Amino acid sequence: MFLLSSATRQSGRGETSLRYMLHRICLKMSSSASGKALRVLVDMDGVLADFEGGFLRKYRSRYPEEPFITLDDRRGFWVSTQYGRLRSDLCEKATSIWESKDFFIELDPLPGGVEAIKEIAKMDNTDVFICTSPIKHYKNCPYEKYAWVEKYLGHDFLERVILTRDKTLITGDILIDDKPDIIGVEPKPTWEHILFTACHNKHLSISSSQRRLLSWNDDWRSILTSKRQ
Repeated sequence: MFLLSSATRQSGRGETSLRYMLHRICLKMSSSASGKALRVLVDMDGVLADFEGGFLRKYRSRYPEEPFITLDDRRGFWVSTQYGRLRSDLCEKATSIWESKDFFIELDPLPGGVEAIKEIAKMDNTDVFICTSPIKHYKNCPYEKYAWVEKYLGHDFLERVILTRDKTLITGDILIDDKPDIIGVEPKPTWEHILFTACHNKHLSISSSQRRLLSWNDDWRSILTSKRQ
C-alpha cells in the first residue's frame, strides 16, 4: 500500500531511515484508527502543487509552435486526453512533459496549501497525510514527490507521505482531492471525498451530498469540524 521511494536512500540515510519512516507512519495511522484522531488525507498534484500551471508552462516552452489549451479551457481530469482530441500526436507530447526529469520537483505550491497543511498538522486530535498517486513512468516521479514535500514542508513531513495508485485502500475520514471520480478495489472507501476545485473540474455539477473546497482560502476548517461532530 505504501511505496517508499528511493528519495531517502538517495539522501544517504539508507535502509535504517526507511524502516524508521515506515514505523512512524504506522504509528500515526494506528493512533487515528483507535478513534482518537481525525485522519485527513490530502492529494498533492492539483491540490498542493500546481500541476496544471506547471504543465502548461513547460509544454509551451518545449513545443512553442504547437496548439495548447488554456487553463480556462481545460476540461476533464486527464490532460493528455484533451490534448489528444486537438491532434492525436499531442497526447504523447503532453505526456512527455510530466515524464521528464524535474517536472514534479519544480511545481509551484498552490496558494495557501502549504500553510494549511502545516496548520492541520499542529491541530489536536488530527493526523494529516499527503496521499498522492505516482505516475507509472516511475523513473523520476516518486523521488521528486518526496523532494517537493521536503522542500516545502520539511524533512519530518516525509513520514506523512503515502504513495499509492489506489486511494480507496487508504483509511481516513476526509480525502481532499481534485479528481472528480476516485475509484479502486474498495467500492465504499472510509473517507469522504472533498472535491478540491481546479481548472479542469470547476464547471462540473456535484450532488447535494458532495462538498467542494474552492481553494485553500475557502473555509476548510469548518469541513474538519463537521467531521469531528
